[in-house]
Amino acid sequence: MEYLIHLAILFAIYAILGISLNLVVGYAGLLSVTQSAFYGIGAYATAILLTGYGVNFFLSVILGMLVAGVVSFAIGLVLSKFNGDYYALVSFGFNIIVFSIFLNWQELTRGPLGIPGISRPLLEIGNWKLEISSNLHFLILASLFLILVYFISRFIVNSSFGRVLKAIREDEKAIQVFGYRTSLYKSIIFVIGAMMAAIAGSLFASYITFIDPSSFTLNESIFILAIIILGGLANLRGSILGALFLILLPEILRFVGFPDSIAAQMRQVVYGVILVLLMLYRPQGLVGEYKL
Repeated sequence: MEYLIHLAILFAIYAILGISLNLVVGYAGLLSVTQSAFYGIGAYATAILLTGYGVNFFLSVILGMLVAGVVSFAIGLVLSKFNGDYYALVSFGFNIIVFSIFLNWQELTRGPLGIPGISRPLLEIGNWKLEISSNLHFLILASLFLILVYFISRFIVNSSFGRVLKAIREDEKAIQVFGYRTSLYKSIIFVIGAMMAAIAGSLFASYITFIDPSSFTLNESIFILAIIILGGLANLRGSILGALFLILLPEILRFVGFPDSIAAQMRQVVYGVILVLLMLYRPQGLVGEYKL
């Protein structure tokens, strides 16, 4: 049972990451490969505030979102100068820069040693306190955050703001003719996506109770991108479905019964083949409405 709860918590965290990136890639058409950087900023903000300053977890989430928002705004200003493949390459570079900061700013992040002893969330209302120490309680908390992120995102994409984002994705120059400042819209959605990713980072740090830079590499950004491409671009439910598929598939393959000597390698092969086949025959993703 604990194993299933663990998987469900990871699913909730990656579903939040998927939704946050789908707003940027699926709805605005901005091919960003830097989501794990904001994920890491949220995680490190919570880890540092909880271990070094005794800040309440929920306050650390808000502060982590603000830090991610400021950083993403600065990055977004640079990215706004680029389009298409160049946008992806520059975002790729920013991911590496942020990872390098996590790795080398040892006075703040402890570098490759990581930050241990991160406490679980503590809910305080007056004199009443509840420490969310059990994994089941943490799953409920992560699920509540996922629901909140989902409904905020749905409100955004169904609003006039969301319709402008879709228009930018389809033909940015055409929407500029009508007087829309497309760079402003792209910056706003980029910041919103980063702040949502920071929420996932805070949850991850408090759940694992230890973080180090290896959790926020470029590979992590590519995995998050794979979630939304597989599940479906420009579809919030697709982000959730993609996260569920990619979290559960490796675990399901553990029970296929490959010989012990090649089990790990065969699981990776089967995992890769399934993804390739899905992309060949369903390039828009399982429930997607848009293809890159």
